[in-house]
Amino acid sequence: MNLGEKLFELRKSKNLTQDDVAEKLEVTRQTISKWETNQSTPDFDKIVPLCNLYEITPNELLMKEGQKENSQNEQENNFENMTKMQIKQKSAEIVSTSIFIYIVAVAFLMIAIPVQHANPIIATAIFLILIGWSTTRMIKHYMSIPKFEKTVEEKKKKNLIRQINEVIALLCVVIYFIVSFTTFAWHITWIIFIISGLLCQAVKLIFMLKGEEKDEE
Repeated sequence: MNLGEKLFELRKSKNLTQDDVAEKLEVTRQTISKWETNQSTPDFDKIVPLCNLYEITPNELLMKEGQKENSQNEQENNFENMTKMQIKQKSAEIVSTSIFIYIVAVAFLMIAIPVQHANPIIATAIFLILIGWSTTRMIKHYMSIPKFEKTVEEKKKKNLIRQINEVIALLCVVIYFIVSFTTFAWHITWIIFIISGLLCQAVKLIFMLKGEEKDEE
């Protein structure tokens, strides 16, 4: 199957007309017709929008039939070959598991020293390793994924998340000073900032999951 035939089949599978696709990609209907009849090929800057529209990867669009298996293996290790939805799902997985690691690290530190009477140095080292591992996972993930042009709705969502997280951060700072000056437990109250980070990531995760549910509908 050549590229034109593939574009034709993908459009039909989505129950879209050539006019529908042309409007979404901001080109003419004649351009879509030429692509599907192999009179011309999509410009480079239209490849990603096409893939997002048809919910496939660039490799799946451009590869030959015999290359499908290799493409699937590459996709597992290359975010650039993933669709926007696949990246959102991967992000939700990374954030949720990282939050869990953070919780385990905090719970361990709160139990190991006062309850189990573990060596404070060893307990703190394990805590920092867990926190570092979780943080590194998220940083590596967000630095690896490609940048997509955000829709108006996504920009509004991002601003809302930022505003909620700013409120959470401010409240945690206030709570930190109140608890610290009241209990004088400065050696442990800094965990409040870890909890603040957890809450901020939880907010992001909630919005990610809501976005996935909406996309699936």
